[in-house]
This record gives sequence, structure tokens and C-alpha cells, in this order.
Amino acid sequence: MKKNSAIYIAGHTGLLGSALVKVLKANGYSNILIKTHEELDLTNRLAVELFFNENTIEYIFLCAAKVGGIIGNKNSPASYLHVNLMIQDNIFSMSNKYRIKNIIFYGSSCTYPKMSQQPIKEEYLLSGSIEETSIGYATAKIAGMVGCKVNNIEYKTNRFICLVPNSMYGPNDNFDLENSHVLSALIRKIDTAKDENLESLTLWGSGMPRREFIFSEDVAHASIFLMKNADKLENSHYNLGTGMDYSIQELTEIISKIVGYNGKILWDSSKPDGTMQKLLDSSRFLAFGWNPTMAFEDGLRLTYEWYLKNKKDSCEIS
Repeated sequence: MKKNSAIYIAGHTGLLGSALVKVLKANGYSNILIKTHEELDLTNRLAVELFFNENTIEYIFLCAAKVGGIIGNKNSPASYLHVNLMIQDNIFSMSNKYRIKNIIFYGSSCTYPKMSQQPIKEEYLLSGSIEETSIGYATAKIAGMVGCKVNNIEYKTNRFICLVPNSMYGPNDNFDLENSHVLSALIRKIDTAKDENLESLTLWGSGMPRREFIFSEDVAHASIFLMKNADKLENSHYNLGTGMDYSIQELTEIISKIVGYNGKILWDSSKPDGTMQKLLDSSRFLAFGWNPTMAFEDGLRLTYEWYLKNKKDSCEIS
């Protein structure tokens, strides 16, 4: 991938897509193609084919997806399955038809078995039952991960690259309480508790589940690294994380300190915890010589600063 290569970022307004735009531009990549959902509905096959036919595209970062937290996934599992399958199938089909050089598809740590051995290795995929609360989204992502592998096999290419980052966070995250992930939801809830001078804040679950987090711009840098080293990759998905996880209770304490909230945190254990731990073994990818650079608390501060500047708009995302 060269500085003037034609690069399409699908889902450029989201957490990872916006980080990719920023990092690519900062590194001198100038030929970047973006379309909003209103301009291009990626679930519409005819519209997607017309887009590919009318534009020169060499590389694709497929960040577009319907994503959400426990509530969204629990309430709308069929929607999460359908929308993501449609996006993936349309982009994959056109990538083969129009001979895209490389495309990165992003899997999810929720595709691994709920009771998986920790840390989670790539080969644990499909070795057990997945978490029921994310079954629609996870099934679609599994289909995409397998799709990368079988497309490379059938079309005798290394066109499809699959990266599985653990829980991402950073500027442009979704802070809508129904559709956000745990970190951004906690930032909003704790900031609101501070604004309202609440003496206590009750959160879902036990606080005991552990999660690994990686800053969105680190994932963007890793993605560009993969594109530039596509010829060295095996036909397999690659995990990407920091190697360190935190309990939700620990995360809450760190965020409370950054936000400046001194109230008491209570836990409603009648609500679901989800998978108890999701720590990825990223050794296969890190062996290529790339490592994340953002310290967790520094990344959290940057995320909170962005949230404060964009609080009204970021809380209205659906």
C-alpha cells in the first residue's frame, strides 16, 4: 500500500474508521475514499456494486458494522445478524469481482467460546458455545472471519485479511446507553452521576468480569502495518490486544478518578455479567514486530476529553 494508493474506509465516522482516517492522513496517505451511510447503504447490493464500478479502489478497511452492548444485542439479535451479514457479503463479493488488492475485515473477541481458556488463542474459534447475549452479532462476525479464509482458498489469493481487536475505545466512540460498549457506557454514567451530584451510582452485574481494552488509534496503526505486510501473513485471523485486562470494578475506579466522581459505586448482581473474561493471546501478530503504544489511562483521558467536547451529539448516536 503506497501513499497514493486508492483506499476505501467503510464506516469512516465510527470509532475505528475515524481513527483510520486520522492516522492515514497523518502518515501521508492522500487518496482516501469515504461515504456516509446516507450516501451509500452497504446493505444494498445494487448500490454497493455501482459504487465499486464507478470508483477505483485498491485497498479496503471494512469498519462498517452494526455494533452495540449487552442491551442492544439482547433486544435486537436478528437485526445485528442480518445487517452485518449483508454488509460483509456485499463488500466481500465486490472485492473479488473488482479484484481489490487487500481488504481488512475486523472480527470480534465475542466470537470465541464463552468459557474459553485464557488467554484466548486464534485456534479456539468454534471450539465451544458463544455468549448467548451476543449471539446474533457474534454469529455474523464468525461468518466474516471464516469468509476471509475460504475466499482466499477458493480464489487462490491473500486478498482477505482478518484482524480481531479486543474491546476498542477512543474518540468518536458511541456513548448511547443502549448501543454502547462497557467502557463508553461507564464514562457517560459516571460523568452524569458527577453532574447530578449523586451520592451513589448503581451499575449492572457484579463488577467481576474482566476485559482487555485497546486504543482505536493503536488498532489503526496495526491495520496499516498489516496492509503493508500482507504477503507475510498466513491465511488465518490474528488477535490484537495489549495483554492486560481489568475487572469492570477496576475500570470503574479508574474512570471515576479521571472524571472526578467521588460517589459510591453499587452493583446490581441480578443483571447479566456477560462473559467473565476475554483476554486475547496476541503473540502471533506481535511476533511481526508491532506493539501498541497508548497507555491505558492516557487513552481514557483522551476519550473522556473528547466526550466532554462532544457530549450532546455523542449521547444522541443510535
